[in-house]
Amino acid sequence: MANAPDIASSTAEERRTYIKERYPCISDCDMCGLCKVFHGKDAETAYKDYIDGNKSFLEVSAYYK
Repeated sequence: MANAPDIASSTAEERRTYIKERYPCISDCDMCGLCKVFHGKDAETAYKDYIDGNKSFLEVSAYYK
């Protein structure tokens, strides 16, 4: 997968699309585990600061490591 779009040169919709493609919900929490990684949130909610352009992808990702 390509690198996350830079917040300075991308739109919120491009960043939202990237998050949806990188962390797709497969509707099988027992097999996936993403919601557990994101502390009970879906990926789009977890990466809201990135999508809104407030923090970089790496800054938000560091919170969930």
